Amino acid sequence: MHYKEYQTILSTKNGLNLFRGCTHGCIYCDSRSNCYHINHVFEDIEVKKHALEILERELQKRRNPCMISTGAMTDPYIQLESRLKITQGALRLIDHYGFGVTIQTKSSRILRDLELLASINQKTKAVVQMTLTTYDEGLCQILEPHVSTTYERFETLLKFKTAGIPTIVWLSPILPFINDSEENLQGILDYCIKADVKGILCFGFGVTLRDGNRDYFYQQLDKHFPGMKKKYHYAFGNSYICHSPHNERLMELFIKTCNKHGILWRTEEIFRYLKKFETKQEQLTLF
Repeated sequence: MHYKEYQTILSTKNGLNLFRGCTHGCIYCDSRSNCYHINHVFEDIEVKKHALEILERELQKRRNPCMISTGAMTDPYIQLESRLKITQGALRLIDHYGFGVTIQTKSSRILRDLELLASINQKTKAVVQMTLTTYDEGLCQILEPHVSTTYERFETLLKFKTAGIPTIVWLSPILPFINDSEENLQGILDYCIKADVKGILCFGFGVTLRDGNRDYFYQQLDKHFPGMKKKYHYAFGNSYICHSPHNERLMELFIKTCNKHGILWRTEEIFRYLKKFETKQEQLTLF
């Protein structure tokens, strides 16, 4: 890892990324794309120097509390977090200053901060977003090798359910010809139903590839799925969006299941929920 000086840490839309780069090793990772200008070895994590001091100043300057979101670019619970505890420190500040938070991860390490998230959720809203892509545990460990398995993530969702903290699942990406089956989708949906998730974000069944992440993805296909790169070349060329040939059938199953179990699935509705800051008193008046 290495440190870098930053002047600001919250985006104009209140996004918070404490690290740049990742050590989870997911073969499809969009954050490897050249457009994000990560000018160092991706696994050499860039830590934002004095991140918590900068965050505290910026929270103090916000006229009104709002939802802070983290995890869009780099998982806030990468392996380094166990030692650095920067994400934990950020949650303490968010709790102290009365902000809400929505935090996206693939790691059961988030359970370390369950009490902090519960404290935030008692006053306003804390939402845990968990990515699930692959029901088969063996395949999961190939596609997402250095992160909690899907079953471990499911168990994590159950613990947040018990704690009364709302959860959203990211069902993305689904890799054409690899995990784009009804069996895979149904397995993940069953986990979501049991965990009583509030919503599932799905942008269609497929994967996005562009310069940078495409190169790494194809290297991993050659390593783990001989001949698959040729299949991708034939089916998608250099397309950015690579839809599964089963997209329509899987979307039909996805929407039908969500409607049956009262799970939010429309992306605009879910993002509206994630962005809306509300106190617990305000939430109670809705019922």
